[in-house]
Amino acid sequence: MEWRNEIIRDLGGEECISASKLALLELAVKTKLLLDSIDGWLFRQPSLVNARKRALFPVVLQRQQLADSLARYMTQLGLEKKAREIRDLKSYMAERISKGKSK
Repeated sequence: MEWRNEIIRDLGGEECISASKLALLELAVKTKLLLDSIDGWLFRQPSLVNARKRALFPVVLQRQQLADSLARYMTQLGLEKKAREIRDLKSYMAERISKGKSK
């Protein structure tokens, strides 16, 4: 959830994210969870190579496919951090005053 919230902040906040981007973000979050889990498992293995076949175990290649998917999701979401729109002081104060009168 922390990573998800960081991405939302990087995209300019929830008010700046469309429903389709939010769905894409959910896919990215799930993919990252799978990737983190697989990475943890892989790093506990004594070797990632099948010595008999002189090849990587299939899970290493599957892990790379997940990593590629995550990279595509992140590219679609946008890799640049977006600044939130900041209102000018005059409009902020006008809103504060109107909220104060409505109470």
